[in-house]
Amino acid sequence: MNIPIISKHRLTNLALTAAAFSLAFLVPGCCTTCTVKSSCTPALAVLPQFTATNVPAFGPSEIPVAPPDWKVSPPDTSLPGKGLAQHSMLYIGEGCNKIFVVNDGKVIWTYSTGKGWEYDDAWLLSNGNILFSRMAYAAEVTPQKKVVWRLDPPKGTEIHTVQPIGLDKVLLVENGTPPRMLIINIKTGAVKVNHVIPDAGAGVHGQFRRFRITANGTYLAPYLQMGKVVEYDKNFNPIWSYKIPSPWAAIRLKNGNTLITDEKDELTREVNPKGETVWEFNLKTDLPPDINFRGSQSCVRLANGNTVICSRGDGGERCQLIEVTPDKKVVWALKDWTDFGPASAVQLLDDPGIPERPGDLQR
Repeated sequence: MNIPIISKHRLTNLALTAAAFSLAFLVPGCCTTCTVKSSCTPALAVLPQFTATNVPAFGPSEIPVAPPDWKVSPPDTSLPGKGLAQHSMLYIGEGCNKIFVVNDGKVIWTYSTGKGWEYDDAWLLSNGNILFSRMAYAAEVTPQKKVVWRLDPPKGTEIHTVQPIGLDKVLLVENGTPPRMLIINIKTGAVKVNHVIPDAGAGVHGQFRRFRITANGTYLAPYLQMGKVVEYDKNFNPIWSYKIPSPWAAIRLKNGNTLITDEKDELTREVNPKGETVWEFNLKTDLPPDINFRGSQSCVRLANGNTVICSRGDGGERCQLIEVTPDKKVVWALKDWTDFGPASAVQLLDDPGIPERPGDLQR
């Protein structure tokens, strides 16, 4: 099988559209062949593919990971919630180069990519494939552990964020000098959008960890080292902005507000279009004393209104995940340094929505 691997040479010779390319084409009303409504859980429905008899324990494209460099410890069963049984999920973390799929309280599938840095973004799609960023590249792999697409960016650039747009297109950002946002048809290799992102800072590594296209076709860009979140229209004109010290991730919620994780101040904040804070969870002041959790990165707003926050976990000393209610009650905390490493991002597979339809999942 020929895997579409796109090089810098290939990118420079592809016909590029203008930044104003019609997003009606990129994000059609029904952007997948899935006929189910967005109230379903298609990512949950495909989990049997990961335990089928044709799934190898270790795939031909996998590379063994290094031994843990964190303090290995058994799951803490005294914490709120049901441990691994709380949610079926896709789990990744920088510092542990293994992707985990969890169902019914146990790890049912893993995919290892060897040494180096770092996982930051991943999606389990409605067809069962997993799209992920690995800093040095982005790729899509099947439950059978076959790589069906891969992008190796130019030397000196990094990929930390990816987002599916339907099952045939991917949005990603190449951190670089300058950084670029690309939308690529992974079936044909055609580049639909190639746009330079202005004023992202001189340090390549710290430019972006997230970049999202919203349900309305706008772009939401949290500038990690520049201390701001900016929303652009489809022609890349800024239409909204918010200052915050170190926005690791920003999510446009279905209520029109924006949920932001601030890595420096260790808080997750929801702001309305006027920039007013309507909800905030501060890890320094809002955690109960028996929950040891710091160093947040990304977060997820669930359909039930709860928020799941991810953490590096301080080398095995702290929890990796917490789930908090709108009134700031911690209903789930996960500390499991036997099965997992740090948590940079999770996709809760029991949360309703089509993953590849922008805005369906609030992550």
